[in-house]
Amino acid sequence: MAEIRFEQVAGERMVEEWRLVHNFVVPPAAMSVEAARERVGRNRLENVYLGDVLVGCSTVRPPQGVGGVATVIARVLPEYRRRGIGAATYERALAHARVLGAEGIETCVLAANDDGLRFAERAGFVEVERYVLDGENDLWVDLRLG
Repeated sequence: MAEIRFEQVAGERMVEEWRLVHNFVVPPAAMSVEAARERVGRNRLENVYLGDVLVGCSTVRPPQGVGGVATVIARVLPEYRRRGIGAATYERALAHARVLGAEGIETCVLAANDDGLRFAERAGFVEVERYVLDGENDLWVDLRLG
């Protein structure tokens, strides 16, 4: 099996790759190139490759608020799941959140993403809230690392 490789998003090609995975995994939250560029400025975004093939991405939102809570999100394209790629992506993102001083870790999963919810629960996350964003219909789940 090819080696898993992580690269911090930099430059237009990598922004577009990150956006491609993000939009495929969470279509209700599909974002424009401009929105993805803006995220690069405030979050740590990484692309995940299996050899030279794009297979996933991650987001680490720096710690904020009382208790210094960071948000860690790992996304893997469906055809590459259950190979350890999500676990490696999550562990790397979690380590970065800890370096940033996170005292708490949260994640957010589209409720329809059964794979994502199961993954989060196996990683030790516990559901804290379900909600629908204003003007939308999709149900989201916020989870916190227990």
